[in-house]
Amino acid sequence: MKAPQVGFVSLGCPKALVDSERIITKLRSEGYEISANYDDADLVVVNTCGFIDSAVEESLESIGEAIAHNGKVIVTGCLGSRDNTIRERHPQVLEITGAHALEEVVGAVHKHLPQPHDPFISLVPPEGIKLTPRHYAYLKISEGCNHRCTFCIIPSMRGDLVSRPVNQVIAEAKRLADAGVKEILVISQDTSAYGVDLKYAEYEWQGEKIATRFTAMAKALGELGIWVRMHYVYPYPHVDDVIPLMAEGKILPYLDIPFQHASPRILKLMKRPASSQNNLERIRAWRAICPEITLRSTFIVGFPGETEAEFEELLDFLDQAQLDKAGAFKYSPVDGAVANELPDPVPEEVKEQRLARFMAKQAEISAQRLQQKVGKRDFVIIDEVVEEGAVGRSRADAPEIDGQVFIDHATHLKVGDIVEVEFEEADEHDLWARLV
Repeated sequence: MKAPQVGFVSLGCPKALVDSERIITKLRSEGYEISANYDDADLVVVNTCGFIDSAVEESLESIGEAIAHNGKVIVTGCLGSRDNTIRERHPQVLEITGAHALEEVVGAVHKHLPQPHDPFISLVPPEGIKLTPRHYAYLKISEGCNHRCTFCIIPSMRGDLVSRPVNQVIAEAKRLADAGVKEILVISQDTSAYGVDLKYAEYEWQGEKIATRFTAMAKALGELGIWVRMHYVYPYPHVDDVIPLMAEGKILPYLDIPFQHASPRILKLMKRPASSQNNLERIRAWRAICPEITLRSTFIVGFPGETEAEFEELLDFLDQAQLDKAGAFKYSPVDGAVANELPDPVPEEVKEQRLARFMAKQAEISAQRLQQKVGKRDFVIIDEVVEEGAVGRSRADAPEIDGQVFIDHATHLKVGDIVEVEFEEADEHDLWARLV
């Protein structure tokens, strides 16, 4: 008898991707097949994003496409918290659940597509089913967020911070490493707040007590002998404690810190922690301890009330901070966000101009910083081998959001290899290198 097949559409950020991986792992362990297309699927699960209006629209269009091609659709993810929005556009959806709702989604699948066999017979590898390439994986350490940033509705969709016990996190990382994963990308809504909800409780791991705390977790992950990359790190003071681990080569010298702005008044309106001056001092201190550290960040331009002088303050911050990589978004009203009610909205054409100016400034900085790498050596992880050679990422590059390293003629390399190279050329985003 043919096993029932479930189609899967996963939208949004890496945190949502991890949710999709967990749902698929659970379904596969119960004997369901995962279909690569709508036609062969007995039903389709759509994992949605609801962070900004364009993401909501993309999610609604994807639900509509799944209904048009298949007819039987279950919706989960962040947009699931807005049941009425989905039902108004697509009343024929079978079930709707919110974000990180593993049991509810699986239960909905059971209801409309009964289990094919005894769920105690495992049909999946110990590391679970991954949607990323085999050589890297996302490791989600917590759900939700305790901040109430005025531009964000994530807490209303994903709730307050809920950290996973540290022994569970490290055990999952070890399973991934044992399965051949070479790089782990640590993600959450607020990575540096990890464990605060558990009062930094200690758990036993391989005969030792480890606190459920950002720095303790980083140290333990650093013992696995694979690349460990930190994302979504708020600049709290205790983040300073992981910089020596980077200098020692235990974890990658890379921090993804969403600063969002530099103007004290705008940061206050956003309800963001820290000030731009404190952040500049911290950056200088981090670089003193670990000169090769790579800093990536994201910013919002055109936030309600942002003056030209405050935008210039942001550009000045970029000049002083010399971030290796930075992206920006125009402020976009999100249904339910407090910032929508703030006075003095910035006109759309001004937002566009400021975004262009920001990106031009950062491109100039990025190009200069990459040019400084020419003639130097670093390690590169190979993501793809093509006719011309190999394509990889240095320790300074996260998948999909950062640059790439192109190695001509290195067609003998394999995906997942980590090799030493010398950089020969650079542009605004990418590097060209030769094998050492």
